[in-house]
Amino acid sequence: MATAVGAPSRDGSVTSGGTEATRQLRARPRLRARGGGRARRLESGSTGARLLTIALLVGALVSLLVEVPGLQTVASEISHVSGDWLVLAVALELASCASFVVIFRHFFKGVPAQPARNLAWTEMGSGALLPGGGVGSLAVGGWLLHLAGMPTRTIVRNSSGLFFLTSAVNVGALIAGGLLLASGISDGRDDLLAVGLPILGGSVAVATVLVTVRLRRRGSAGLADSSWAAQLTAGVGAAEHALRHPSWRLLGAIGYLGFDIAVLWATLAGVGYRPALGVLILGYIIGYLANLIPVPGAVGVLEGGLAGTLVLYGAPLTEATAGVLVYHAIAFWIPSIGGLLGYRRLRRRSSGFIAAAPGSGEAVLPPTRTTAAVLTATAK
Repeated sequence: MATAVGAPSRDGSVTSGGTEATRQLRARPRLRARGGGRARRLESGSTGARLLTIALLVGALVSLLVEVPGLQTVASEISHVSGDWLVLAVALELASCASFVVIFRHFFKGVPAQPARNLAWTEMGSGALLPGGGVGSLAVGGWLLHLAGMPTRTIVRNSSGLFFLTSAVNVGALIAGGLLLASGISDGRDDLLAVGLPILGGSVAVATVLVTVRLRRRGSAGLADSSWAAQLTAGVGAAEHALRHPSWRLLGAIGYLGFDIAVLWATLAGVGYRPALGVLILGYIIGYLANLIPVPGAVGVLEGGLAGTLVLYGAPLTEATAGVLVYHAIAFWIPSIGGLLGYRRLRRRSSGFIAAAPGSGEAVLPPTRTTAAVLTATAK
């Protein structure tokens, strides 16, 4: 990564002494300034197009609820949701988002507090707005950190560490949900297929990660330390290191998932259905796999995945559909609005915001006007 203060060293840090790079840095703000108006127009058009697409999808979904006779009962259930349940659901969603900010700051200690919060909210907003969910949101956050001057290998290692840790919590919840049904502690469908597949799938995911890391360590000579594969597997090590050196911020990974599941419980309870814990957990984790389908805002596909899985485990169709629709509205708008606000705050910053973590030995870009100018031109 060529920077204004020189070329990167072999460990990904930035060294000083690049006169040509310095001239490029000094010229870059002027170049960006000329194109700033165009970049802002492109950004506004791109974001507006995404929101318009989502609005059209939501409009089509609402039309189906109103016009299709079989779905009118779902609309009726939604219209009778208690305001108290909605307030509780919104509070729980805010708690989930705050938990992600907490765990994000654990992995990106080199970013000062306020920019780190804005970056975390930007990632959540990207995950809600863009197809691909969590993976896409991490990519957006990584790109912004790259523009701000953080070494690429640091971004990949820490982002993948954050991804692996939060994914591990999801897999643990999947296995726990299956065990709750299998043991009879939780009511719900408990046949071998419905219970065995989640447990088996979660176990295979854990085993695959462990085997991949072990093979990577044994055959490290086959991959350069700077390769993407090496940095991704280093992310597993970063997650492992976080677990071996516990901090209160690790609770953020549990809260991020747990509070969001609680949002789904609150919206289902608001329409008169209170699922057993095992059904709720499996319905949420398995249902969210539908988010892999590349649809903006996951409109339609997430509702189908969540409601379909809940019904598979014994939930009544009407209540499940109504509760999931209310859940998705809350889980979409709160991160989206927060993400847009966070991104605007990042754009307004007139200096670089990355600082080296104490004792990390990593050099990064000093504060410059370049960061704000580049951030202005990112969303296209």
